[in-house]
Amino acid sequence: MSNVEAIARPAPEAEAEDPHVNGMAAYDALVAEAEADYAGYWARLAREFVTWKTPFTRSLDDSNAPFFKWFEDGTLNVSYNCLDRNVERGLGNKVAIVFEADDGQVTRVTYSDLLARTCRLANALKARGVRKGDRVVIYMAMSVEGVVAMQACARIGATHSVVFGGFSAQSLRDRIEGAGAVMVITADEQARGGKHLPLKAIVDDAIALGGCESVKDVIVYRRTGGPIDWQPSRDHWMHEETEGQPEVCEPEWVGAEHPLFLLYTSGSTGKPKGVQHSTGGYLLHAALTTKWTFDLKDDDVFWCTADIGWVTGHTYIAYGPLALGATEVVFEGVPSYPDAGRFWQMIQDHQVSVFYTAPTAIRSLIKLAEGDAAVHPARYDLSSLRILGSVGEPINPAAWEWYHRHVGGGRCPIVDTFWQTETGGHMITPLPGATPLVPGSCTLPFPGIAAAIVDETGNDVPHGQGGILVVKKPWPSMIRTIWGEAERFRSSYFPPELKGYYLAGDGAIRDAETRYFTITGRIDDVLNVSGHRMGTMEIESALVACTDLVAEAAVVGRPDDTTGEAICAFVVLKRARPTGDEAKKIATELRNWVGREIGPIAKPKEIRFGDNLPKTRSGKIMRRLLRSLARDEAITQDTSTLENPAVLAQLAEKN
Repeated sequence: MSNVEAIARPAPEAEAEDPHVNGMAAYDALVAEAEADYAGYWARLAREFVTWKTPFTRSLDDSNAPFFKWFEDGTLNVSYNCLDRNVERGLGNKVAIVFEADDGQVTRVTYSDLLARTCRLANALKARGVRKGDRVVIYMAMSVEGVVAMQACARIGATHSVVFGGFSAQSLRDRIEGAGAVMVITADEQARGGKHLPLKAIVDDAIALGGCESVKDVIVYRRTGGPIDWQPSRDHWMHEETEGQPEVCEPEWVGAEHPLFLLYTSGSTGKPKGVQHSTGGYLLHAALTTKWTFDLKDDDVFWCTADIGWVTGHTYIAYGPLALGATEVVFEGVPSYPDAGRFWQMIQDHQVSVFYTAPTAIRSLIKLAEGDAAVHPARYDLSSLRILGSVGEPINPAAWEWYHRHVGGGRCPIVDTFWQTETGGHMITPLPGATPLVPGSCTLPFPGIAAAIVDETGNDVPHGQGGILVVKKPWPSMIRTIWGEAERFRSSYFPPELKGYYLAGDGAIRDAETRYFTITGRIDDVLNVSGHRMGTMEIESALVACTDLVAEAAVVGRPDDTTGEAICAFVVLKRARPTGDEAKKIATELRNWVGREIGPIAKPKEIRFGDNLPKTRSGKIMRRLLRSLARDEAITQDTSTLENPAVLAQLAEKN
């Protein structure tokens, strides 16, 4: 373990800065405090990290489990906590956001600027009739305006629902309808990788599909100036709406349980789940984890490379760093444009000290860097870095070692963070300056998180034995419900057989010696592709919706060196099974179809065709066999119950 401890600690000069959680004794003391008085522990932190308009008197209300409430009688405003509070304590001239556009242009926005822009947009939204409790869908690329839109909604008590700019019109329509949004905030186009991609046109297509009658207005940020269709009765330019609006907007003080945002995430059924997060508990965990997990200091430059369309961009771009008064980088583009040295160039240029990205990005950049010395991290000055982070999926040890050696110079701790859309923030993670690291392990629970591994009946399994990851106690930033589907929330996350524990949906194993957790993968039919959760049923439904071609489809995941998990689809057509060039042509057609129906991230990497799918005599698809086929493994499982064993040979064939 001595080797591991040597790389786990910050560099000597960083150690002198006094980490926020300094050593394992400090970590153990926090864990002991939470165990001794769980509600009191979180209440202490809520008073320390959050500014309340009306202080709360009750910490945890578990009388209607699993619909837990935290700090319920307190009132606050998230935008005030992120902006006004920092201006009031003298940080108005501090840079809040360093925005680098796709083409490399850089804009710096101070806290005073960000507050003024947020207030102007908030006033514009109110002028259009948006009120506390209304839902607003935000369909934008990475931009200062995207963060401002989120903050403006929070300021007036509107509940935002951000939709990733890569989702299709159909997916956007489903989310607008599900949220009952009264407004959509978007841009004319987005700039990514040197290309201009439509946003407003997709909003138009989504509304035209029907079911979005709740939308009264569409606010459009002019990003590229590209041509777009316009409906004067509904569409409004953002710059015209905000022009002349006051730079002061009194915050709407809301209860701690007021819904701050909805974020739709894929489930094991075809219908996305509207994960509902609270205001007070979520803000607490966003600020707390940003500070402790990244050991964030006042002079750090923090860069999370996620998109605001995912929860990582909510917690570790739009809210956590701003609640701490940090300076952060917001990036519009992609890591490979104009070349694969873009990340390292930006770290050098902006003196980034804390860098948080996904294993998928790391793995893809490893391939490019090892093939081209001109874009290798060694070519850049990365000495400003002191903390590295990983998010979205487990990072494999080889990628961990490369990241540590070539990006961190062998001196930067890597915080391998496990958490979910539903958890609001980090659940299991190392803390720099405290936790010795083991490549491939997310190590120990964040202080106050009662993570455990159990069997199918909710009983603890011995250390060293795999099982189901659960959280035994509620925590402040947890999902409150699935929007409009309370029973689905209960059955999805708190199944009765697990004794009322929160079901994470992942398998895990805990080391008998170190007590460290390692995530082993999803236990349901949800794939993790480049850190994005995709429901297999959602992709299958899209394939079958191609009614001219597809009779039946089954989707599974297989390991992938770049994306972590790749989508593999097994398809039965309404015609004879294609082979050769015909199979390749139809596979391309179906990939593009799925891209239009859901979005490019859902395109299957591989499509195989068969006369049928492997089914039992009762008609159940044997997905375990499909998983083996997708991984090119020999079929060793019992196939005696198969109705049609001959199809296995067909489905083993690659196009």
